[in-house]
Amino acid sequence: MIGDDILTIEEVARYLRVSERTVYDWAQKGEIPSGKIGTVWRFKKTEIEKWVNNRLAAQNLEPQFDAIQVESIVSPDRVVFLNYASKRDALMALAENLANAPQVKNREELTLEIIKREDLMSTAIGRGIAIPHVRLGSVTDLVVSVGISRVDIVDFQALDDEPVRLLLMIAASYNQHAYYLQTLSFFSARLKKANLRSALLRAESVQEVYALLIETNSTI
Repeated sequence: MIGDDILTIEEVARYLRVSERTVYDWAQKGEIPSGKIGTVWRFKKTEIEKWVNNRLAAQNLEPQFDAIQVESIVSPDRVVFLNYASKRDALMALAENLANAPQVKNREELTLEIIKREDLMSTAIGRGIAIPHVRLGSVTDLVVSVGISRVDIVDFQALDDEPVRLLLMIAASYNQHAYYLQTLSFFSARLKKANLRSALLRAESVQEVYALLIETNSTI
């Protein structure tokens, strides 16, 4: 139990079982209820508990395939075949592709923030999947690029130690927090299907990858 009404970063990190650096980053980006007293971040116990309960409730909801219109956020020109063994090189190449989307207004900021986010905590979620993601003021609407790696990317430090082969990079506007989380959940759920992952890795063309992604009613 949290004992005090006003909490420090250290206390929140211990309560949530994450690093202090993660809590600090959430506070800086406004992703967790917080405020500053002078130059020091502080958190209200009741608000943190409510925030946790809301997030857990959202995670327990099954993502609905009709909730996300994949065609509106992915296009064939944002599907890339990658051939980099290094996480950084793969992220840079995919960010370069995503930056070509009209929704992205600042190429340098996107690349910088993607790398910073990855340095903070790995976006590899296991099963050979990574979903690097950012919210930026210079992005006007949510957009996704998809990377299919032809080689194992071994330095993502996934919890299951599996090398990454599938990457979905998501960029959204600051005011799209709910849609952003919904999109993350949607793709995380879809890519848990081994048949879909195998089909994506076997794909030989951009059009084939795109078709697999938009077939939301498919049994794959």
